[in-house]
Amino acid sequence: VQLQASGGGLVQAGGSLRLSCAVGGRTFSSAAVGWFRQAPGKERDFVAAIRWGRRSTYYADAVKGRFTISRDYNTVYLQMNSLKPEDTAVYYCARGADLGYAPADYKEWGQGTQVTVSS
Repeated sequence: VQLQASGGGLVQAGGSLRLSCAVGGRTFSSAAVGWFRQAPGKERDFVAAIRWGRRSTYYADAVKGRFTISRDYNTVYLQMNSLKPEDTAVYYCARGADLGYAPADYKEWGQGTQVTVSS
């Protein structure tokens, strides 16, 4: 397994969590690591992504200003603040050859970590 996601849990609305994605193997500077989330009965949605080399970051409108994606060596973090009940989902990290906003743009996936935000 090349990507391992962790850090999920149960938090009250307004709280914070930090997810981690340990990225194994070789990652080219042009690659991107993204976070997606999937709530029950819904599609897997883009949350945030970071380009491996430049560390430029990209966010879905729903999380802008609340979530921050960053990279430290081979770990990608997703700091989630001001959490809302609608952020409840399984969160996945994924690696793609280039930046993309669709799940199909990413070929390698971690196992997912559950985030539950109570109201």
